[in-house]
Amino acid sequence: MTSHDRPALAVIGGSGFYDFFDGAMEPVTVRTPYGDPSAPITVGTVEGRPVAFLPRHGTRHEYSPHTVPYRANMWALRSLGVRRIFAPCAVGSLRPDWGPGTVVIPDQLVDRTSGRAQTYFDANGIHVSFADPYCPDLRAVAVKSADSAVHVQPHGTMAVIQGPRFSTRAESRWYAAQGWELVNMTGYPEAVLARELEMCYAALALVTDLDAGLTEGDGVRATDVFAEFERNIGPFKKLVHDAVAATADTETCEHCRVHAGVALPFELP
Repeated sequence: MTSHDRPALAVIGGSGFYDFFDGAMEPVTVRTPYGDPSAPITVGTVEGRPVAFLPRHGTRHEYSPHTVPYRANMWALRSLGVRRIFAPCAVGSLRPDWGPGTVVIPDQLVDRTSGRAQTYFDANGIHVSFADPYCPDLRAVAVKSADSAVHVQPHGTMAVIQGPRFSTRAESRWYAAQGWELVNMTGYPEAVLARELEMCYAALALVTDLDAGLTEGDGVRATDVFAEFERNIGPFKKLVHDAVAATADTETCEHCRVHAGVALPFELP
């Protein structure tokens, strides 16, 4: 891959979002110190610029949320030249008025996972700023890129749970009582790993269901989540495409540069 072909922008596709480009793309295999990424990365073009795409769960959804090789995924993208990432994902809503089909551009997250490898810095006392976990520049671009076919909420807090099970009714009522709006299983540690590698990162969350504590009946079922995602995949992909096309800067913004003046134990790829 020449320097001209190196993608500075990337899309990480979530559940039901296994491809991004039309037609067959040549996969790029990347080896990392953390093993193989979820799948070979494909590189296509959007508005004439190279863009990388990686399906978070693999091309056939081989990886459950707690087994996704997050460190390998983010390292592989950075090593290809990626500096800015849009990360579409499926979420449950903790607000009855944010029903299925709503798209939320979250500005905060709460980590409720456990046991996941969540850092590249296991030694040397390296700490990163994470008060605002998402890139403000990319969030603004995503909000502006929405058209009338997509109902977008420009703010929201996403609680990331361990999975692969869905929440109990008591858990979802507790999350809602905290003022959190969304439930997801993959948004962490993806976001913090992007920050550690100084890559801009923004989640684009598609609501597929109301979480269990907000509704009566059998609760959330995976088949319903996938069906709802499939019903909305066309407008959602267009939003992601338009956000990528509207991203003028392909370098990491100042907000997401967190290692100034810090001696790292290794060079970033």
